[in-house]
Amino acid sequence: MLKVIIIGGGAAGFFAAITAAEQVPQGEILLLEAGAAPLAKVRISGGGRCNVTHACFDPATLVQAYPRGHKALRGAFSRFQPRDTIAWFKQRGVALKTEVDGRLFPVTDNSQTIIDCLEQAAAAAGVQVQVRSPVIAVETIAASPQANGFKVVTREGQTIHSDRLLLATGSSPVGHRLAASLGHPIIPPIPSLFSFTIPAETGLRALAGVSVTGVQLTLQVGQDHLTQIGDLLVTHWGLSGPAVLKLSAWGARLLHQHHYKGDLWVNWCYPRSPEQVKAMLVELKIQAGRKQIANYRPLNLPQRLWQFLLQTQSIDGAKRWADLSKPELVAIVKALTQNQYPLRGKGAFKDEFVTCGGVDLKTVDFKTMASRCCPGLYFAGEILDIDGITGGFNFQSAWTTGWLAAQGLSRSLIDLS
Repeated sequence: MLKVIIIGGGAAGFFAAITAAEQVPQGEILLLEAGAAPLAKVRISGGGRCNVTHACFDPATLVQAYPRGHKALRGAFSRFQPRDTIAWFKQRGVALKTEVDGRLFPVTDNSQTIIDCLEQAAAAAGVQVQVRSPVIAVETIAASPQANGFKVVTREGQTIHSDRLLLATGSSPVGHRLAASLGHPIIPPIPSLFSFTIPAETGLRALAGVSVTGVQLTLQVGQDHLTQIGDLLVTHWGLSGPAVLKLSAWGARLLHQHHYKGDLWVNWCYPRSPEQVKAMLVELKIQAGRKQIANYRPLNLPQRLWQFLLQTQSIDGAKRWADLSKPELVAIVKALTQNQYPLRGKGAFKDEFVTCGGVDLKTVDFKTMASRCCPGLYFAGEILDIDGITGGFNFQSAWTTGWLAAQGLSRSLIDLS
């Protein structure tokens, strides 16, 4: 019987295993997971709800959510995209719901629903899942001019032979080491999704818990500038939220090179420009001149944020709008639209850890996810130099590459038989 070994029991590994087993029922699919339980990242994702994918159904638009891998994924998403993911889970009894921001979750709001679905589908397809089986070495065995066979050695001393091998080990250094041993260059992995650390002396941390929708962030690192728009959350260590996470993803390598130091500007009033905000405040002086500045704020900003911005400009909040001087008005405009903070480090993003880096995409055929360096070897998931912004995009690349890899190795096995 033809045998496939899949190393890595995460989203990509399980999806590939199920698809391959259904494509080639006469084959033997063995999934090796190093931990005590598979699908650990699925369990914690989305705060335990599992952000399965994103409601973006145009491949050309979808790839814009991937700072690394967008070119390679363009064709891949034309073959398996979020619409296919939704249909796949629906076919197996799992309904997904779309939230306002486009993220899709199981209607149960429980990641266990997704885990149960994947494990049940794997069992039904005949996939063998072996946990607590960390792999320490992989060797090729000459099988044919077209492809290798493989010898896989686990830490417990178990030696297993296979006709095809799929690496789906996520960002694990072990997976990168195994890929390198089979001839693949590895782009050094670094964090991709993280929050920003802002020094305590700025006073911003006192606003921890305050959130603002639709702000514009501009980050300067060295001579480079990056801009993102989205919601912002003030934390006990600095700033987080979708806008920050998107900036961290697109600026991951740049920030790493500069030791996570730079300067950040916040436009709390986006999409209004400084000129538009100034005109609005001038009108406010006329229309609400008798009201206190601290108690009558523009644009419905959070009260704590508004008072904090006034304090940073040394403006007496008890003053009436009519008594605001021209220099004070200019200072408020700057605080609202060009509020500057030094970036002095990175924080974590909950329990989710996404990296950029991994197997160089030039060495992988994205029609089949087959190695260009080692015949018979396939890849799926975050072991590749692919990463998306937050919002279900990283899971979608796992489903897509897992599905493509299964299609590729299944055809290879059928040809072999």
